[in-house]
This record gives sequence, structure tokens and C-alpha cells, in this order.
Amino acid sequence: MSTYSDPSGMPEDERMRGVELKMVREWLAVSGQWLADYLGVNPRTVRSWEAGRDPIPDGVRLEVEALEAQTAEIVGRLVETLLDKPEPAVLTYQTDEQYREREPDAPWPASWHRRVVARAAQEVPGLVIVSPDDHI
Repeated sequence: MSTYSDPSGMPEDERMRGVELKMVREWLAVSGQWLADYLGVNPRTVRSWEAGRDPIPDGVRLEVEALEAQTAEIVGRLVETLLDKPEPAVLTYQTDEQYREREPDAPWPASWHRRVVARAAQEVPGLVIVSPDDHI
């Protein structure tokens, strides 16, 4: 289990709130279990943070912000790649098993991948989204 601590003198008004953590986690389309595993904490700890029962350490806020930035970068690269294609199409996955089969080293769940593709679809006109089960 990881230990996260606040810098000395951490002002309360700069602390991430539980609702913010939940909102970002849902925006990234990752489960509480996935986030707990990623952070190296107990899933009950994530639930407690999100419910506002325990303060969220600043180190967790920084980790979550890094996940957001990494995701935004990946979305941006995907959009850039797809905009260069005359008939843009992208593959995404309905299950974690499908995702692991094609991307065994991917640290994210399939739900995150679908969210990335959905964000790209907002910016790429005519984007065709397929899954490994599609027979086209």
C-alpha cells in the first residue's frame, strides 16, 4: 500500500474535495477499484475520500491530475492522427478482456479507452467506431 502525505502547511482550500475526485474518476471512466489499485490503496479508502469522510492527500490530487493530463494528451494525439485520414475509423473494446488481448501492456481499463474514443469522436467528423466483434 502506498502512503500519501500533504506538504507541510497544506491549506485546506487547496485540497481536492471528494466530489472532485469522484467527478474526475468518472470522467476518466475508471472504477474506484481501478483507481485504488493504481494508487496502491484500499478501495474503501477511495470510497471514503469520495464520500468526503477523509481528506484527500495532496499526493493523490497530483496523481489524479497526472492521469487527467496523460489522458488529454492521448486524446489529442488520437484526434490529430484521425483528422489526417480521409475515412477516419478507430477500434475500441467492449470488455477488458478484448482490450488486454490486443493491448496486453495497457495500464488502463477498456472503459477508459472507450471514453478516449468518445472524446475523439466529438472532434473528428464522420469517425467510425468499431469493436473487435464487428464484422465489417
